[in-house]
Amino acid sequence: MASKEPKFTNRLAQEKSPYLLQHAHNPVDWYPWGDEAIQRARNENKLIFLSVGYSTCHWCHVMERESFENEEIAKIMNEHFINIKVDREERPDIDKLYMMFILLINGSGGWPMSVWLTPDLAPVTGGTYFPPADRWGMPGFTTVLTKLAAKWASDREDLVRTGRSVIEAIKRNVDQKQGNSGNADDEEGAAAVAAAGETLEVKFRQAINLYQRNYDPVWGGSLGAPKFPEAAKLNLMFHLHVQEPKHKVLGVVLNTLDKMAAGGIHDHVFGGFARYSVDKKWHVPHFEKMLYDQGQLLSLYANGYRLTHKPLYLTVADAIYRYLCKDLRHPDGGFYSGEDADSLPTADSEEKVEGAFYAWTYAEVKETLERGAAKFGDLTVSPIEVYAEHYDIKETGNVEPASDPHGHLLGKNIPIVYGSVRETAEKCGTSPEIVERVLRVANELLHEVRERRPRPHLDTKIICAWNGLVLSGLSHLACVQDAPDRSKYLATAGELVKFVRANLYDVQARKLLRSCYGNGEETLASERPIYGFIDDYAFLIRGLIDYYVASLDEHALHWAKELQDIQDELFWDPKHGAYFYSEANSPNVAVRLKEDHDGAEPCGNSVAGHNLLLLHDYFEEERLKERARKLFAYFSESSPFGYVLPEMMSAALVEEHGKHTLIVVGPESPEATALVDAVRRFYIPGMIIVQLKIDKPAHIERRRKSLDNFKMVKNMPTAYVCHNRVCHLPVTEPERLAEEFQPRYTFDYLEYEN
Repeated sequence: MASKEPKFTNRLAQEKSPYLLQHAHNPVDWYPWGDEAIQRARNENKLIFLSVGYSTCHWCHVMERESFENEEIAKIMNEHFINIKVDREERPDIDKLYMMFILLINGSGGWPMSVWLTPDLAPVTGGTYFPPADRWGMPGFTTVLTKLAAKWASDREDLVRTGRSVIEAIKRNVDQKQGNSGNADDEEGAAAVAAAGETLEVKFRQAINLYQRNYDPVWGGSLGAPKFPEAAKLNLMFHLHVQEPKHKVLGVVLNTLDKMAAGGIHDHVFGGFARYSVDKKWHVPHFEKMLYDQGQLLSLYANGYRLTHKPLYLTVADAIYRYLCKDLRHPDGGFYSGEDADSLPTADSEEKVEGAFYAWTYAEVKETLERGAAKFGDLTVSPIEVYAEHYDIKETGNVEPASDPHGHLLGKNIPIVYGSVRETAEKCGTSPEIVERVLRVANELLHEVRERRPRPHLDTKIICAWNGLVLSGLSHLACVQDAPDRSKYLATAGELVKFVRANLYDVQARKLLRSCYGNGEETLASERPIYGFIDDYAFLIRGLIDYYVASLDEHALHWAKELQDIQDELFWDPKHGAYFYSEANSPNVAVRLKEDHDGAEPCGNSVAGHNLLLLHDYFEEERLKERARKLFAYFSESSPFGYVLPEMMSAALVEEHGKHTLIVVGPESPEATALVDAVRRFYIPGMIIVQLKIDKPAHIERRRKSLDNFKMVKNMPTAYVCHNRVCHLPVTEPERLAEEFQPRYTFDYLEYEN
């Protein structure tokens, strides 16, 4: 049967963003953000209704179904407003600016974001989700639309004044922060840099005190619910432990990693992590899986394994890798943005339900394991008994009503682990080895069944910044020397670098692109290119540096330096310091912001701090270190600095304690690689690795002059370890080289568990 022709089609049908395409057949006369819509608003002197969301957003779908597909509501919208849809992942600059306004007037924000603007793009009012009619103590969307239309008709100047005052308030907020930092290039700026260094220890203590006060010692993470991974904070804890063990923070990170891995936020059936849990136990997730979480958690679990050699962490990291490659990877090597929380319970269902793809009844699990009984081999224990015991699978379901207000998970189970494999074995009267086999085979069987369910929507947008985070994660995982699939991890990272270079870099403009779009085997570009923001540059540069450490591919390192120079040209504020979020000539952006906090993703300024310090050591350009110091000075007044900017605090720690440099002299050979691997296996923040390939003349010509005095010993590949410009004696044996790092950079996780 031929598919039914849509009744309505609007301008969004010409877009590439999956989110915008979801709204292409609404009766609303949607425009994408751009000159056409804004000029029409000015010509017709109408308010703009700006709706911002993303394709895997649950409440965005709800508001579309209730309001944007409603022809009566659409009629009001089309008659009185110019309606603009924005994919927040495609245009984060627009999202961040107007979210600042929503936070200012409401105290909280979220998506969908609904904002009404004057034709000059000044916000006058807004919110997040609105029901179609008044309910739950909330004004209905229809009510807000009609009142605003009447207000604009009767007292337009009052709304215009409101909008202008809001924009001025946002500008003052930005200017006030800049005023604290002095001029980045004058004596006042230099004094701010010095003062920032003096107060760093105080900032460390403030951050640690806050973390400890808010830490949940039972379930890990922050106290209360909902619970988010908070990767930047966990990364800072790793850095603090390595650089200053006296703070005794490693237990905080390991307990959190353990509890997240055990929780329902972790997909035990196949791998990967959901966005967050609605409860304090990490049990019931908000089921969307986002690429930026996978990339950051891949780094955390890989580095957790490098530091502790706890097998669980490598298992979890490998499962994230498996999920990325199977479900989020474009055939040419880039990674898609994420998967929705909602899906159809069955192929015959008409309405999507949150968590339908991931939840199980006891009967479904039992039937699946019984049908696949032959795959377990000879057992003296029931597979369903073992599986139900280990993952808390119950006949009545294991989801508490408080975590399921809409009743979508009634009688369902979200697998969660409360005890160890050994404890499960004792309760079931079998061995840990049998339990591990049962769990592995059972999850394979359940995965096969789950693959036949209707899948959640996949957002095939490929975002440069998020792929940079994944590149870092893959590179950290590829540094795990005893990982059986290490070469595969490295190859996947290399293919990702090639993909980004081919599809997310405009050679003519010498700029990164924010995103491209997967379309089966093809990759599509936007009709109107959206160039990269500070996050795209900073995250990709960091990924390239991490990839260089894992691969010693100098092309990646030199591209990182080239991109850093472009980033400095496009985003650096020479007057006050720090990086703006968007370019100076960004069209239709009312205020140019500087992002000042690490959230679900680290902010570009924080990651840039790391990049500047590392590239300074690789290329010996003093301006890079000075720029990093000015960056720290600009944000040092943020209170509490280490709590709102933990990723920047991590960079400041590296600067405070200095970086280790490994210099390996000799031709490319297994012996030289063994020396690099002896150090690369450890998690050492800010580690600089340089290989002087004496058999490559072109390499010698562009190496740093300060390396001229390093020679081979006894004509063998030779390693030198330096710290703060002081070098140890040369070493030719990998074992001896590893011994220099073993005591400080290895932690026995069993001591922590006992």
